[in-house]
Amino acid sequence: MKKNYTVFLQAVVVLLGLCALAFMLWEPHLEGRNAQATLFEIYFKDPFLAYAYIASIPFFAALYQAFKVLGYAGENKWGSPEAVKALRTIKYCALALIGFVAVGEVFIMLNESDDRAGGVFIGLIVTLGSVAVAAAAAKLERGGGRPAK
Repeated sequence: MKKNYTVFLQAVVVLLGLCALAFMLWEPHLEGRNAQATLFEIYFKDPFLAYAYIASIPFFAALYQAFKVLGYAGENKWGSPEAVKALRTIKYCALALIGFVAVGEVFIMLNESDDRAGGVFIGLIVTLGSVAVAAAAAKLERGGGRPAK
């Protein structure tokens, strides 16, 4: 794989991570019940928000591993044990994220809410994306890290 292309893809991964982090920090201030709340009330009195931050750890770990895999691709080390291990970690992170989302969906369903449909739909989107990432990582892992020709 060309070095410039992998550097571009690594920059996209970093940008994706920064955008996700910015969204996670900015969005709670826009939420209806938090519109007039103080920072303490937003970040320390909402157990679901704390859960969402903990659940984001596998996402950011997978982004870091994707950055590493792209580095190995730039060095033509697709089949190296390090690349295969990083792909396996990405797969496990995606599966962990699916588990976190499933527990979050149960949390949403068991609590009083005006708009459960929005949370369930976002959970469905995250789950489908995670399934796709886990499947792709498993396929690449089985192939020794090499993409199909």
